[in-house]
Amino acid sequence: MSLYPVRENLCSGCIQRASWRRKRGETAKEGRNPQVIRIRERGRMHVGCRGPSHDPACVSCRLLVRCGIPNLGGLCYLSHSQPRKHRAAGRMSKGPDGPVPFVNIGKRAKDLLYKNYNFDQKFSLSTSSSSGLNLTATGVRINEDFIGGIRTQHKSGKTTVDVIIDSDSKVSTTVTVDEALTGLKTSFSFKVPDHKSGKLDLQYAHNRFALNSSIGLTSAPLVELAATVGTSELSFGAEVGFDSTSASVTKYNSGIGYNKSDFSASLLLADKGETLKASYIHLFNPTNGATVAAEVTHKLKTKENYFTIGSSHAIDSSTLLKTRFSNSGKVGLLCQHEWRPKSLVTLSAEYDPKVVRSPSRFGVAISVKP
Repeated sequence: MSLYPVRENLCSGCIQRASWRRKRGETAKEGRNPQVIRIRERGRMHVGCRGPSHDPACVSCRLLVRCGIPNLGGLCYLSHSQPRKHRAAGRMSKGPDGPVPFVNIGKRAKDLLYKNYNFDQKFSLSTSSSSGLNLTATGVRINEDFIGGIRTQHKSGKTTVDVIIDSDSKVSTTVTVDEALTGLKTSFSFKVPDHKSGKLDLQYAHNRFALNSSIGLTSAPLVELAATVGTSELSFGAEVGFDSTSASVTKYNSGIGYNKSDFSASLLLADKGETLKASYIHLFNPTNGATVAAEVTHKLKTKENYFTIGSSHAIDSSTLLKTRFSNSGKVGLLCQHEWRPKSLVTLSAEYDPKVVRSPSRFGVAISVKP
């Protein structure tokens, strides 16, 4: 977010402060001057600076009155659109330098088309403490069954311990060490009482390649390896899985992804070379996050084709609407509302004309974070 948009009708205080910061090459996240004040109002970020006096003709000065900020000796505000997190799903900002991991090739389109669609009843309650301890309780009702779980996460320095206890009294534990070495992320996970569930995951990121590996901690482990090379815009990658018990290859996939600030495209050869998937996502309006995405699947053996298209846009600063349609006639709709900061209610619906008895499905998910 920049402090220097071109605006008309700014007073001398706004122009002088913006010019001074521009010469120093600073952005909104740098140069934390105590005279600069930031306030959020109705999904917009207002950055204030001390001016010589208020000017009624200055559009930035008038925000002072509208936002109810007291007179602190002359304040002028530069206003910038700052959508909330759910809008950021449509905003495709540039990530860190280096190619994305193989699992993230095509992820943007997949998230828009399938993420957060839920056709059951789900509730989650999250809380956190200043010591780095996070606690989340979840419950899901699927038909007549109820599945619950409690998750605790504690972060200390570079180490994160994640423990999940489900309604079947199974305990899953994951210990993650971030930046054990430069660019290396290590995680160790296991489940109790399953003594064969131990697994070691390694992730290494470089500005020209990314490596991901998973090794089962058993006498005959299952080994998976994925690698991508390229840049933050263009990535080539492949993954392979090997089962040492049967001495067989469990999977091998390859793909290419291209990412820009407003669109992303990918092409994947999956299912051991039997399926070809292409996806595309395009951001049309950064202000309301208006985005469209499409995914096309071609079965090389059977010559069958499938496609799914979807859209996403923010109705207002706290409400997100998503739609999707597939060639089989399925129509999906999702509405997500942030009724308080970080607390969401999500309604999902789907209509399948090929299902005779119950063609419609509905679901609700409520996430509460005090």
